Amino acid sequence: MRLEIKDLRVHYGKIEAIKGISVVVNEGEIVTLIGANGAGKTTTLKTISGLRPVSSGSIVFDGEDISKLPAHERVKRGISQAPEGRGIFPGMTVLENLEMGKYHLKMRQAEINEDLDKVYSLFPRLKERASQAGGTLSGGEQQMLAIGRALMARPKVLLLDEPSMGLAPQMIANIFRIITEINKQGVTILLVEQNAQQALNRAHRAYVLEIGAITKEAKAKDLLNDPHVKSAYLGTGAHEIF
Repeated sequence: MRLEIKDLRVHYGKIEAIKGISVVVNEGEIVTLIGANGAGKTTTLKTISGLRPVSSGSIVFDGEDISKLPAHERVKRGISQAPEGRGIFPGMTVLENLEMGKYHLKMRQAEINEDLDKVYSLFPRLKERASQAGGTLSGGEQQMLAIGRALMARPKVLLLDEPSMGLAPQMIANIFRIITEINKQGVTILLVEQNAQQALNRAHRAYVLEIGAITKEAKAKDLLNDPHVKSAYLGTGAHEIF
């Protein structure tokens, strides 16, 4: 299994938001895209998910060009996303939100229950709040719910867009520990994250995205020592691992 983005270009009207980037995510990896606001990180994930059209280039997944497939077909093939801002259904219960992750899949109730148990083992708090409305959860709990819902689709590749956004430091550390555990359980992860320190500490490889273009590609641990990355994205304490 391999996700490969080849010379991808994406436009918003006449504005070219993604300028011919190429990214590879191999099976079993955590790969992170880091960059400032407006660099094109979220647009990249939306395009992989099928929420933005490809202007040129291709997205190849498991040997198949999926560039023109609708979003729901990409989910069926094993690409699932926890979006920026979480995107939960606030009026639905936690359980109903999780079940929405499977709405496109024809599965027996026993299989659904099995996947719920897996999500609850990662996020015990969600089990405690299964009958609670999603909109009443804390920010950290809503992020857990968004990731849990994405996992219910049984992804081969999990796309995570800014999972630490707006969270307290302790919750950020907890979320990243869980991301590592999800990867250890066999899920490949493409992570978009402004918290470059946490992302680089957890990822295997990394790409730096600046104004729609890839400017650096390396092992994540090597970018922790890169002078430009340290200056632009890490600040002090770049080597501290949470």
